[in-house]
This record gives sequence, structure tokens and C-alpha cells, in this order.
Amino acid sequence: MSRSFIFSSESVGEGHPDKVCDTISDAILDACLRVDPKSRVACETFAKSNIVVVGGEITIPKIGQKSIGEVINIDRTIRDAVRGIGYVNDDDIFHADKLFINNYLTTQSPDISQGVDAKKAAGKKTAEQGAGDQGIMFGYACDETPELMPAPIMFAHRLGRELTRVRKAGKLARWLRPDAKSQVSVEYVNGRPTRIINVVISTQHAASATHAEIEKFCIEQIIKKVLPKNMLTKDTEYLINPTGKFVVGGPQGDSGLTGRKIIVDTYGGMGRHGGGAFSGKDPSKVDRSAAYMGRWIAKNIVAAGLATRCEIQFAYAIGHPKPVSVHVDTFGTGTKSDDAILAAVLKVFSFKPADIVRQLNLLRPIYGKSTNYGHFGKNDTDLTWEGTSKADALKKAAK
Repeated sequence: MSRSFIFSSESVGEGHPDKVCDTISDAILDACLRVDPKSRVACETFAKSNIVVVGGEITIPKIGQKSIGEVINIDRTIRDAVRGIGYVNDDDIFHADKLFINNYLTTQSPDISQGVDAKKAAGKKTAEQGAGDQGIMFGYACDETPELMPAPIMFAHRLGRELTRVRKAGKLARWLRPDAKSQVSVEYVNGRPTRIINVVISTQHAASATHAEIEKFCIEQIIKKVLPKNMLTKDTEYLINPTGKFVVGGPQGDSGLTGRKIIVDTYGGMGRHGGGAFSGKDPSKVDRSAAYMGRWIAKNIVAAGLATRCEIQFAYAIGHPKPVSVHVDTFGTGTKSDDAILAAVLKVFSFKPADIVRQLNLLRPIYGKSTNYGHFGKNDTDLTWEGTSKADALKKAAK
């Protein structure tokens, strides 16, 4: 990658069709974990117009022979999630109280569970808990922001979060509606973010709002309030609802599906992605838990001062407890060699799925907090993968 370049990242609001589906899937996951922390959940959601379809596999060991519907009100969980997003306006086609819900959730296949469970099964090489699937996972961190995240994606998230805060407060801009997207382009010079080239905001609005009103509000009350003043210049371009009006939004305007915003969920494209989505999956699925592990490790490496930019990649085979590979790349920014940092990582962290769950305390109904504005870069103690308590141990191990 060139040392001087422009890099763009986008974020989406809670009312974006795909994020609506992520929110519903994680709401169902959290509901299951409240009943039984050992729940196995793989919940997908599809939304279009006034229809929500949920499907996937759920097993809740604690309930025995009872059906899922006897212990979790899936219908109410979905409606509450949509209500929390804000689809409650009289003119909403996609409305929390008017949805048609199709439920196709079944129990988890025993062929999957026997490979994942911590017990010896025919053909299984170990009695330890194995990975819930094969796959590659990446973790990334850099020192561009206090959150140790890339600047473009964090700036885009700030815009979306502030739009939602103002909308839900209900005092300013009552014309705001739930669907929104943001995008920020940042110029890098000698590998460091220096200025914001342009900002794009597309926000759904009531028909009564004028484009001039929306543009002025987004620039003055959102962009200039949350983005670094020293990075906004007289040449920064503001593109607000560039197609014109945006009255029809959410699942009314476009279909939504769980797991389609994986770059928004991670590093905005600055760090690589293994391809697996997060929402609706319990932590036995390494698509989610191991990606959180990767972020935790990369962030601790940067927090330890061992690098200013770090990416870690590792891979699993389904049913197998140990990763089949682990790789660290500091892109030439390391204060120690990448081999020395990798050796320290392997000394400090355990990559076994059961150990990831234990180290990060993942068997809790915390996932609704992760769904929107990125799974990484949040200051919330429940999101344990954002902690940096292992930085000192890494420094010591790398000496």
C-alpha cells in the first residue's frame, strides 16, 4: 500500500435493512443466552416490506424436551427489536406492531454438535470442544484513534451514532427516520491520517423535510460536532443525501439480510476479513468468537507498544480445538520482529475455542451491544475483546 493515499470507509445506521436483520438475529441470540448460557444459536433474518423471516438452528440444553417457543417469545423479541430501532411511525410500512413474521427456527444438527461438543465421538480426534466450523479469522488494530482503530471507519461510525442519538432524543430534527448511511474519505500522508477529503451522509427523512434543511443540519449539527476539527478543511466536500429525497427507506425500500455488512462490522476494509458474519451466532461459532479474539490480540499488541499497526490471522478445522495456522504481520511497524511478537502471542494467549470463550467471558447476553456501529472500537466493559489487560504480559514475553 502506498504511504500517501486516500482511504474511504462506510457505516450504516440501525435502520438500514441489513442492520435491522443483524439486530433481530442478535436479539434472539441474547434471549437464548438468558435462558441458558450454553445455548447453540445460528439465527438468520430476512426482511422486506412488512415481512420478517427468521430461520436457522437453535438448541437450548436447559429446556429439555420443551420447544423454543415455550420459553422464548420469538414474535415479541422481533417486535421489540424493531421497536427499539425506531420503526414506529404511523407512515412506516415496516412497523414494529404490523409485521408479518415467519419463523423457521429448528434445532441444531447432531452432526454439527458432535464435532463441537467437549466429548469424544466416533471419528472425532479429541474430547475437547472443537471449532464450530472451518474458516479463517483476522484481527486488526492501529494507533490512528484512541480506540486503536482505523480513522475512516471510526469517523463513519461516529456520524451514524450521532444521527441515531439525535433521532431517538426526539428534540431536534424530528424529521429524521431510522435508515441511514455514512462514509468518510481520509487522506494519508506518510502512512498517517492527515485530513478528511469528503463526507457522505444519506439519511431517511419525513416527506416534510427539505433538502436544504437536511443538508444544513447534517453539516452543522452532526459532521462538525463529531469529526476532528483539525481534519476538516475549507476543501472538505460534504455530500448530503446526494440523490435528493430519501423518504422510502428500511426494508420497505430494500430487502435486508443478516451478515451482509461484515466490513462495516469490522475495520472498514483497512484490515482483512475472513468472510464469516457475526450476528445471530453463539460463541461456539469461531466466525464470531475467534474474530473477537483476533481483535483482542491485535489491540493488545498495539497497546503494548510492540507495533503501531498489526494484523493477525489464524484458521480452524471444524471439530478441532487448535488453530491450524497463526500469522502476525506488523507491516514493518514492529519494535520487535514479527516472529518474536508471534512467539509472545502464543505464550500469552490460548486459541482453543473453549479457552477463547472463557478468556473473553462470552457466554452472556451481551451481543445486542455489538450489533451496530462496529463490533470493534467501543468503550464498553461487557465487550471484553476491547480490553488491553494483556499488554504488559505481551511486552514481558516479547523481551
